Parts: sequence; structure tokens; C-alpha cells
Amino acid sequence: MNNIAIITARSGSKGLKDKNILPLAGMPLIAHSIIAARESRVFRDVMVSTDSGHYASIAEEYGASVPFLRSKELSGDFVGSWDVVKEVLDKYRTAFDMRFDTVCLLQPTSPLRSVQDIIGGYQEFEEKHADSVTAVCEMEHSPLWSMTLPRDLSLKEYLKKSKGDLPRQQLPTYYRINGALYIRRIEYNSDGSIKLPETEAFAYIMPRERSIDIDTRIDFRLAEILMKDNL
Repeated sequence: MNNIAIITARSGSKGLKDKNILPLAGMPLIAHSIIAARESRVFRDVMVSTDSGHYASIAEEYGASVPFLRSKELSGDFVGSWDVVKEVLDKYRTAFDMRFDTVCLLQPTSPLRSVQDIIGGYQEFEEKHADSVTAVCEMEHSPLWSMTLPRDLSLKEYLKKSKGDLPRQQLPTYYRINGALYIRRIEYNSDGSIKLPETEAFAYIMPRERSIDIDTRIDFRLAEILMKDNL
């Protein structure tokens, strides 16, 4: 298959300033995803979509390609990742006459994702004849122990429905999307539009210790600790 990895690295993070290039274990955060993608040998191209020339230089230093910067329209705070992916695929098609069979979205905020996770995700994709494979991990706490609270903070309704008195081992296992790996089959329509079908969609299960999604300083610190333990 002809595959492309797209690493989305917008500048201007509000929660954790410049988080995509903060140093983690001696390298900018974005470098961990670039290196894992390249070492997997799954991709024809490992591309970083960014709105920053500075970020682009860092990405290229670690072996990614940045043939163009992200458009201003897709560089805001509330832009969806798949809109960015489609922009990249469309530019490769129109500017370089390059088409791909699959795209793998790799968020730089998941630096603990391993080479084997990428390879394993693609193995599942091929074995299941999938349209999409998305990485998940077991939830830290069962949602059956969760609640919403009324204004008066009463627990009355929660206690009526709660299974909080059951041992954890007797509760069903719940999973969440961890943000580390999104593989999608690509369809190019005759009008030039791009479709990423999900009719045959499957989960790729990753362990929680490789499922950190960095959004805050606490997340970053936890990633540092886990990465140090694995060195």
C-alpha cells in the first residue's frame, strides 16, 4: 500500500505554550512522532502540517517533509483535524500528482506511541480489510462510577443508579479513543473531493502507559516520567 503519515502541529497552543516543540527526553515533542513514523517503514512520506516556519524547520531536521505550510483558514483554534488531513491530501494530488491508499493521522501530543503500535495498527487494518483503524485504551475509571451533579450537589440520583459498590473486576471493560493513531482508507472521487470511509471500522488496543495525550503541564510531566522509566 501507498501510505502517508500526517502529523498535525499547529503553533499557538493556548493551554501549554508551544507544546508541540517543548523538549521531551532531549527532543522536541514533535520529533518523537516523526521518528516513530519513519522507523516503522510503513509510509512513503511522513509529512508535518504546520502553520509555522519555525516548526517546519524543526520537523525537517528530524526527517519529516513539509512541502507547504498549512493554510490560514485551517490554522485556528477550532479547526478539525480531518479538514487539515483533506487539505494535505488535496495539495499532494494537485501540486505533485501524488495519491495515497491510506493516511495515518499521528498527533504529536501522543509521544509514547511506539513504532510497533504503528506497525500493529496497519497489520490489523490489512487483516480486517478495514476502512479505518483507531487506537483506543482501557479507561482509567469505569464511566459507571461517573456522574453529573445538580446545582445543589446532591448525590441522591447518583446513588440510586450507581454501581459503585461493585468490585472493579465485576464491571464491564470500557475503552476510550486515546488520540495516538488514526488510520483511514482514502477514496478520491471523480470531482476531486476526498472521502475517508469508515464503514468497516475497528479499534487497535494500546496500553494505558503509552496512551498519554498531552494537553496540560501535568500530562507533560507524566509523559516525562513514563518515558524516563522506559529508557
